[in-house]
Amino acid sequence: MSKQVKSYEEINEKIKKGEAVVLTAEEIIEMVEEQGIKETAKKVDVVTTGTFGPMCSSGAFLNFGHSDPPIKMSKVWLNDVPAYTGLAAVDAYIGATELCERNGKTYGGAHVIEDLISGKKIKLKAIGSRTDCYPRKEIEGYIHKDTLNECFLFNPRNAYQNYAAATNSTDRILYTYMGTLLSNFGNVTYSTSGQLSPLLNDPELRTIGIGTRIFLGGAQGFVAWNGTQHNPSRQRSDSGIPVGPGCTLSLIGNLKDMSPEFIKAAVFHKYGVSLFVGVGIPIPILDEEMANFAAVRDRDIKTVILDYGIPSRNRPLIKTVNYEELKSGEIELNGKRVPTAPLSSIYKARQIAEILKDWIKKGKFLLQQPVEQLPKDIQFKPLNIEECE
Repeated sequence: MSKQVKSYEEINEKIKKGEAVVLTAEEIIEMVEEQGIKETAKKVDVVTTGTFGPMCSSGAFLNFGHSDPPIKMSKVWLNDVPAYTGLAAVDAYIGATELCERNGKTYGGAHVIEDLISGKKIKLKAIGSRTDCYPRKEIEGYIHKDTLNECFLFNPRNAYQNYAAATNSTDRILYTYMGTLLSNFGNVTYSTSGQLSPLLNDPELRTIGIGTRIFLGGAQGFVAWNGTQHNPSRQRSDSGIPVGPGCTLSLIGNLKDMSPEFIKAAVFHKYGVSLFVGVGIPIPILDEEMANFAAVRDRDIKTVILDYGIPSRNRPLIKTVNYEELKSGEIELNGKRVPTAPLSSIYKARQIAEILKDWIKKGKFLLQQPVEQLPKDIQFKPLNIEECE
């Protein structure tokens, strides 16, 4: 680690005074090319990142409050989408990919979450078993985010660090969470925003940990834990960046403060429902190493293209490419040029990085040093179960 040139406290003091130098993850690249790492590390205080893509492992906790007479909810539906109720009497968790029992092809938990954020009324239906303390057996009516006690987004796995790209070797079209994959290697899709992506600007998670304050869905949120399938042991390139899916984050934030502009439901044709989540993370430039990390370019970030035509958890690796190639719109694959397409929005990622930059420059957003680092030595395990007797 290089010598520290500034602390969180020093940067926050400059933010409060309106004196902090803040650049986006794209702007710092140009500055480093002109002035070098050493001068950039001295001059820049914070670099802002952004991503806006489908993040299926998302959802929201809700507390409805108690009816009169009260009910212990054992099953709950929100706009006919089942919510999980194995909690206290009037708590529930609505998962983004849960499908509507009435029209599951075009509506699901992600739509309920977006509708709640938009301020729309949501139809609540609940049933329960009568007890001495909860005599009511059913309830049905409409709720609104302002009638709920708590309503917070809690996403078990977001902001994947360098997810793999996808293609299809078979002679039929595949409909997947990576989008529509044309037959015979007809296209490639990818889902990471490259040099704007939060975890690619701090590949070793020096400044991103439990308690880090972030942009989440248009509001301020926090890193709650490492995400599920967190894999810091992924093989890395010479620049320290994992080549393929690496670390992940669990994120939390007040849904009532969020904007439908940065939390969007989506339907993947013939696959299912997902939720587009906007995430932005500030990277404090504490020293030259952090400046070097934050100046990463698309050409320096490699990922793997996997064949989704093989129905296995160990899909064959077809090719390793960088994001400059992927973002060009086409790559060479098996001797022919094939189109590439992002699942995440680069336009929205840039917008998020700019908004976060504006918040910091105006003193509305202070940096929070992690209260605990995320694990760096755990292994991602596949499902290997023992046969039932």
